[in-house]
Amino acid sequence: MIQKKLKQAGLAAAVTVLAAAIATPAQAKKVRWKMHSAFPASQVINGDRPKYVVDQISAMSGGDFDIKIFEPGALAGGTAYYDGVSQGSFDAAYGTSGYEQGKNSVYAYFSSFPFGPGSDEFYAFFKFGGGEEFAQELYGKDNIHFTLCGMSPPETSGWFKEEITDLAQLKGLKMRFFGVGAQVMQKLGVSTQLLAGGDIYPALELGTIDATEYAMPAIDRSAGFYQITKFNYFPGWHQQATTNHILVHKPTWDELPKEYVAMLQTSCDANIMGHIAQGNSLQHQAMLDNEADGVTIKTWSDDVLRTLQTAWREVHEEATADNPDVAKFWDLWTSFHEGYKVWGDVGFLKPEFVE
Repeated sequence: MIQKKLKQAGLAAAVTVLAAAIATPAQAKKVRWKMHSAFPASQVINGDRPKYVVDQISAMSGGDFDIKIFEPGALAGGTAYYDGVSQGSFDAAYGTSGYEQGKNSVYAYFSSFPFGPGSDEFYAFFKFGGGEEFAQELYGKDNIHFTLCGMSPPETSGWFKEEITDLAQLKGLKMRFFGVGAQVMQKLGVSTQLLAGGDIYPALELGTIDATEYAMPAIDRSAGFYQITKFNYFPGWHQQATTNHILVHKPTWDELPKEYVAMLQTSCDANIMGHIAQGNSLQHQAMLDNEADGVTIKTWSDDVLRTLQTAWREVHEEATADNPDVAKFWDLWTSFHEGYKVWGDVGFLKPEFVE
């Protein structure tokens, strides 16, 4: 009798071990990635978001899927991570497509484009309008897997040392500017350059640039722009919403267990909503603090916005003619946007009616 019970206990133990091995395949594989971040951890909002993603992945995997974040400059320059991911020098990078527009001009559009949508509509386009699939197709040509992983609210459209009362004042100005919007400013005679966030304040201080745009008020305040430039202009016509992404060396992505793929994608979706919420929650206090420190908050007139929009349409027409990928993106976007407007134009209260 005792012998029979021992055999049964042994069989039960073996079944338990086998069931555990079958039920938890992800635990059998530990994955360690090195991930460059285009944003320093000290930067409010943008610097917070990559850490949120990797912390969620670590918690869900019990630490078996571990992603170590490296600050700008540790693995690559702040904005110069594309080749490193493509070649497998490191596993992944957290950044924004506008930093990669030198590889393909359509990447600027994936990040943001002038007079474009807010974060809700842009997110919907990427997830359900073909945007993410098209991005994955293009990045895949360079051995990179694209995952949408962030979405920020509108930015300010510029910090200036003097009030802009006439657009003629912009001619000859040296200004840091991002993405397709930079080409619009060039139409108005502005000399633009794309600087990483940490390089902007010194450039303003030394006079290498005369003005800048960068991000949302809370991020701009943390960068100290209010100490040098006292006129902050709105709205951010060039970036009503801006995407962030995680780029992964494609062979590395292809061998990732499906459980970890699901963890990364779920964490990125959660991060997008957190990014929007955190971004929108912090701006008003930064604007009030800027005003207390002598900053004048200005809004562009409708006439100025129409002038900028006309210049944008010229830029876009040229970009479409030069790059079939831009034309394909625009076909995808306009098809989605026309449908969305049926809902968007009537579904939301105007701000003056929201209590």
